[in-house]
Amino acid sequence: MAIDVVSPPELAPGTLRVIPLGGVGEIGRNMTVYEIDGKLLIVDAGVLFPEENHPGVDLILPDFDPIRDRLDDVLGVVLTHGHEDHIGAVPYLLKLRGDIPLYGSRLTLALVEAKLKEHRITPTLRVVTEGERMPLGPFDLEFIAVNHSIPDALAVAIRTAAGLVLHTGDFKMDQLPLDERITDLRAFARLGDEGVDLFLPDSTNADVPGFTPLERDIGPVIESVIAKARRRVIVASFSSHVHRVEQVLHAAAANGRVVALVGRSMVRNMGIAAELGYLKVPEGVLVDLKTALELPDDRVVFMSTGSQGEPMAVLARMANNDHRIEVGAGDTVILASSLIPGNENAVYRVINGLTKLGANVVHKGNAKVHVSGHAAAGELLYCYNILQPRNVLPVHGEARQLVASAALAIDTGVPRDNTIVGENGVVVDLAGGLARVVGQLDVGYVYVDGSTVGEITDADLKDRRILAEEGFISIFVAVDRQTGKAIVGPEIQARGFAEDESVFDDVRPQIVAALAEAARNGVTDQHGYSQAVRRTVGRWVNTQHRRRPMIIPVVIEA
Repeated sequence: MAIDVVSPPELAPGTLRVIPLGGVGEIGRNMTVYEIDGKLLIVDAGVLFPEENHPGVDLILPDFDPIRDRLDDVLGVVLTHGHEDHIGAVPYLLKLRGDIPLYGSRLTLALVEAKLKEHRITPTLRVVTEGERMPLGPFDLEFIAVNHSIPDALAVAIRTAAGLVLHTGDFKMDQLPLDERITDLRAFARLGDEGVDLFLPDSTNADVPGFTPLERDIGPVIESVIAKARRRVIVASFSSHVHRVEQVLHAAAANGRVVALVGRSMVRNMGIAAELGYLKVPEGVLVDLKTALELPDDRVVFMSTGSQGEPMAVLARMANNDHRIEVGAGDTVILASSLIPGNENAVYRVINGLTKLGANVVHKGNAKVHVSGHAAAGELLYCYNILQPRNVLPVHGEARQLVASAALAIDTGVPRDNTIVGENGVVVDLAGGLARVVGQLDVGYVYVDGSTVGEITDADLKDRRILAEEGFISIFVAVDRQTGKAIVGPEIQARGFAEDESVFDDVRPQIVAALAEAARNGVTDQHGYSQAVRRTVGRWVNTQHRRRPMIIPVVIEA
C-alpha cells in the first residue's frame, strides 16, 4: 500500500529524532537511526532475504538515502547481535564510509569482522559488555544482557537530553537458557524506575499467546530422533544458531555419532564461536566432511545450512541431488528452525524433494525440534509492566505483529495516543516526554543483484516476473515509412509461450493491417509503428490465450 510522504520539520535543539529505515512492517532489514543535536547513532544494519517475487535478487538492504549525505555525522553503529537481519548490511554501509565505529559484543563483532573480511573491509571495532555504560557524543549508551537464539545479544538504553530510550534488539525471556545468561530484568526494572520515555520492543511474536518454550527442551527431542535414525542424519539450522549446533553435537555424541559441519557460513560461524568459547564441542565429535563421507551411514550427522529453503544452500542442493551428500531411503533430515515469513513455499519445496528421495523429514510442524528466539505476548506484557514506558514504537515485525504489540502496551496502561504503529521511514520526534510522528520519508528496497547494489528497480523485477510467469514474444518487421507496408516480416519468436510457430499465423495479418492503418492515421516514425504492433499483439494474445507476456516489437524502416 502506498504511503503519503511528509517531509519532517527541521529538528529542534534538544529533541531526539527516531527513524526506522528497516524492520518495521517486515521481518528483516533492521536499522534505526537516532539523531540529536546534529549527530547520528545507528542501531543495527541488517538484510532482508528475497522472496519468490524477487527473482534474481540475492539480498535486500535498508535504504541509506536519508543518511547518505550525512555519514560524517554518524558517531557509530550499535549491533545488538550477530544475526544477518541485524548485521548483514554493515558491509554495504561501510562501503559508503569505512571508518564508522561498530559497537557490539565480542561474538557479534567477531561474526561481523569475518563478514567484512570477505568484502576486504577492515572495520573499527569497539567491544562492549552487558552492564557497561559509555558516552558517545550527545548519546549516553548502556548495554543490557538479553537472551536470544544466539549468544551475547544486547539491548541498548540510549540516554539523551530528550529522554531515555530502550531498544531491545531481538530477545526472549528463557529462564533456563543453555548458556545461563538470562534477559536482565533487574536492569529493565531499574530503567523503569528511572523512566523510559520511548520503548522499541522486538514484536515478532507479539501475536503469539503465552511464553516461548524453553530452549533446553529441544535437546532431548533431537537426541531421540537421532537415536531412532537407521542411517545418516542431516540437521539444518541457521548458521549462527550456536545453541542448536551445540545440542546436535551432544545428541550425536550420546548416540555414538560424529558431526560434520556443511556450508561455508556454518563452518565459519561455528569456528568463530568455538574459538571464542561460546560453542562447547565434545571431544572427538567434530570431523571434516571428507572424513564423514567415508564413515558408515549410522555413525554420521551432517549439520548444514538451508533451513529456509534457500535455493543455493546445502539442503536445497541435497533435495535436488546436486550435492556430495546424496540423500536416500532411510536417511533422517531435521529442520531445526522456524519458518521466516515468505519462505514457506521454498521450505516445503525442499521438504517435498527430500521426501521423494526417501528421507524421513522432521520439522517444527511434526516434532518439537525448534523454539523461537523472540518473546511471545506474555513476555512482552511483563516488559511493558516492568518498564511502564511513556511512549512505544514497536519494531521488528510485520503489520499484524506491530499492531499486536501496541495493543499489549495499551492493555498495560500506555495511552493509545502514545503508541505508534508506523512503517519504514516514519519520523518520530521525542521531546518533553512525548513521542510524535512528524513526517514520513520515502524509503524503498535496495536490491543486491550479483555484483550490483541498488541498480535493480521494482520495474526491473516486474519485468523479470512477467518473463518468468508469462514468457515473451518478439516481433520483427521492416516497413515502408510512408505507407506502413510490411516489406519484411512480421517474423515472430517466442520463449515460454508456445513452441509451435503456427500459433501466430492468425496474428500476422492483423499486424500488417495495423501498420497500414497507423500510416493512414499519420504515423511516420518507428515508435508509432512499434506501439501499433505492441497493441495488436497484446490484444490478440490476451483475447485468444488469456496471457500477458512481455511483447518486444522491433520495427525498422526499409
